[in-house]
Amino acid sequence: MTASPFRRIAIIGALAASSFVLAASSSAFGPPWISVETPPNPFDATSRGAFLVVHTYHHGDVVASGVTGSAEGIVSGARRTIPLVFDTTTRRGTYALRKQWPSEGTWMLVINTGGRAQGVTALVDISSQGEVAGVRVPTRRSSDGWDLPQQVTARDIDEALETRASHALSTRK
Repeated sequence: MTASPFRRIAIIGALAASSFVLAASSSAFGPPWISVETPPNPFDATSRGAFLVVHTYHHGDVVASGVTGSAEGIVSGARRTIPLVFDTTTRRGTYALRKQWPSEGTWMLVINTGGRAQGVTALVDISSQGEVAGVRVPTRRSSDGWDLPQQVTARDIDEALETRASHALSTRK
């Protein structure tokens, strides 16, 4: 029995809709990712003069998910936290960060995308010369062999900063 033209259109529409839902839902699975670029491209007007540039991804796809962060420091023995403001750039999923913390003290940047609990965090160490000394994205290995973002706690940040500050103090003596 042959389906009527209206029935064929309904079937095609249902298949198209289910394909769309399947494609949309498959992009919801899996974690976000973050990467840090330094030095920023001086030929891009929106990142010129930035301290660093942050790129956000979902798997391998660039996404404009936004970023949040803070500069975490120890200055003259006192703990400091400065919320960071990121500028959007001309490239989707790319954010420029300009220096917003003082030069004195020991500093690290905590940069998040996708929310701290379900997202991914980059920890950026700042050298005593004020440059990026290193970038870490804490991960854990999944049972199927993928490196997945690991949640970073306030305690993890405090411990990393204290270790860096005590190391900086011991090398000055």
